[in-house]
Amino acid sequence: METDALEHLVRGIVDNPDDVSVRSRTLRRGRTLEVHVHPDDIGKVIGRNGRTATAIRTVVGALSSESSLRIDFVDEFNRRPRR
Repeated sequence: METDALEHLVRGIVDNPDDVSVRSRTLRRGRTLEVHVHPDDIGKVIGRNGRTATAIRTVVGALSSESSLRIDFVDEFNRRPRR
């Protein structure tokens, strides 16, 4: 459920919605959702001073029943997660 909601939110923000993908990974620390977007859209998803990313994390966190859910935005150009 969180994965679908996150993908829907991000697709509404970006210019290239077909390039959005969300991958769920389970690690020792809990579950992580990795958001992959087109390199031109990473700035829109993160927002000024990270405000958009924080808002997305807040909304998805409110929908989630897990307390250890992490959301990472992956910069496809540099191939590293943005936290």
